[in-house]
Amino acid sequence: MVVELFVGMNNIELHNERIAKMIFASVYPLYLTKVEKKGRTKAELDQVVTWLTGFNNEKVQHFIDTRATFSAFFQYALLNPNASLISGTICDYRIEDIADPLTKQVRYLDKLVDELAKGRTMDKILRGS
Repeated sequence: MVVELFVGMNNIELHNERIAKMIFASVYPLYLTKVEKKGRTKAELDQVVTWLTGFNNEKVQHFIDTRATFSAFFQYALLNPNASLISGTICDYRIEDIADPLTKQVRYLDKLVDELAKGRTMDKILRGS
């Protein structure tokens, strides 16, 4: 049983484990819907993902097609050196306070998508890059 795997884990460890096992292909359409509802485009979403991860559009599509987990997705990413400038709160978590590297990377992406949906300029979203 899945529950047995998490016996003895605290809530933070459980949360981090769930994020690691989430399928990028399941979340990407949610990101796209969120930004399109606010008048932004798939191209802008892809630009944000590319900026953060270093992946080109074909590589992102590969991770979608293979239903890679966030763990696998970020394992191969070359995180943008300015990613550490991403700060603030997302999903009730202060990004700067997240200790788990993978969870922090996923929250970076969540924050960038949120900023895109809120109409922030691309220059500010990409931290002046």
